[in-house]
Amino acid sequence: MAEHFDVMIVGAGLSGIGAAWHLQDRLPKKTYAILEGREAIGGTWDLFRYPGIRSDSDMYTLGYNFKPWPGAKAIADGPSIRDYVNETAKENGIDKHIRFRHRVTAADWSSKDSKWTVTAEVKNGEGRESVTFTCSFLMMCSGYYRYEQGYTPEFAGRADFKGAVIHPQFWPEDLDHAGKDVVVIGSGATAVTIVPEMAKTAKHVVMLQRSPTYVVSRPSEDRIALGMKKFMPEKWAYALTRWKNVLLQQYLYGRSRKEPDKVRKVLTDMAQKELGEDYPVNVHFNPKYNPWDQRMCLIPDSDLFNEIKAGHASVVTDTIDRFTAGGIKLNSGTELKADIIVTATGLDLMFLGGTEVSVDGVKVDMSKRLTYKGMMYAGVPNLISIFGYTNASWTLKCDLTCEFTCRLIAKMDAMGAKAATPKASGEDIKQTPWLDFSSGYVQRTIDRFPKQGTRKPWRLNQNYTADVMMLRYGTLDDPELVIS
Repeated sequence: MAEHFDVMIVGAGLSGIGAAWHLQDRLPKKTYAILEGREAIGGTWDLFRYPGIRSDSDMYTLGYNFKPWPGAKAIADGPSIRDYVNETAKENGIDKHIRFRHRVTAADWSSKDSKWTVTAEVKNGEGRESVTFTCSFLMMCSGYYRYEQGYTPEFAGRADFKGAVIHPQFWPEDLDHAGKDVVVIGSGATAVTIVPEMAKTAKHVVMLQRSPTYVVSRPSEDRIALGMKKFMPEKWAYALTRWKNVLLQQYLYGRSRKEPDKVRKVLTDMAQKELGEDYPVNVHFNPKYNPWDQRMCLIPDSDLFNEIKAGHASVVTDTIDRFTAGGIKLNSGTELKADIIVTATGLDLMFLGGTEVSVDGVKVDMSKRLTYKGMMYAGVPNLISIFGYTNASWTLKCDLTCEFTCRLIAKMDAMGAKAATPKASGEDIKQTPWLDFSSGYVQRTIDRFPKQGTRKPWRLNQNYTADVMMLRYGTLDDPELVIS
């Protein structure tokens, strides 16, 4: 007989450990287990080991709402974040509930038994074996991209290149780039992190981008937050800083939507001031798209700009013709010399970690389902997936999703109910893409993801304040969430 749990959590990363904490705190009598495909806690922050890896949002909002971020730096490095997640798991006993090397492959809901049967592949030595569990509620905290591979386009002449070609998702521990010429292909958060870090010891680093990205510098330390810590309890200071940063971000996002040209000018003027009046900011840091049509890149203490001004790094905006033996030939005719090429070309997105979902033995095509409040799916009972914001810290939405889940389970227990199933009613709901984001990594794979609707509760807010009211305080009595 399969081992049974009240709640099964898939993934032991930032959101999975957070989900377990909320469950223990709010529903302490519930049994749960965490299935983790890898051999360590941390998810993204354990997988990625490239030089300089850090958060791309501040830790007062990326950190948990229940555990103040202990570090002085608001823009934190990857190892510090990994330690924070591990510490949270250990000090709350969550680590004892994790089953490592358990990669979930399938989940089937039985209406007759009101439970999920979850199938996982267990890595055992050189081989794998299949195991099953059952649970009443399934929480998917497996992130949104494929761990086994990143996205790398086909480059003509790649086999001709004599140096090393590396994707940041699989950084070799023994790579020595000191004194070498490096080309980093890409202009997103990964590229703007790697370039200044490698430039510290490399001969020269070129960030080769097909198109520019908005890059914004912020201090690595939040002086207001550190000041508040000196005269009020840590939790108060953390909560106030969290709200300060949330409201500031919402204001900037709102301005970007209402007055994109004005915000564009502010951002490019800031870059111009950083790099000097002679630097071609309009060529390298002025995208064709409006602010927040794609995610902005945050750099701490102007590190990228400083390395460019020092001559250790440079930006080239052009397209690739082919790789050559000694580097990259561009369509403009220029050839970039390289000993190492880093393909910071993006992620390969994957929904629910690739888990095949079925209801009563019938496979569910999740890409055709509407998403309810950004976490449940039409016609699929007792399944919650954690997915954060595109315009703010991931954890903000994760915390609210977990709170909603605990409220829902408590209400079901009080009613003696066994299933909660979103069901869209009315013909006024039109399907739209789940994410309104023009980034390449999203557009390449958006067809794999569920859809959102054109009205509540099937439309994503992408707004923390609105979600606080809906998920933390909103009613659970909803005719489009059938509790039975």
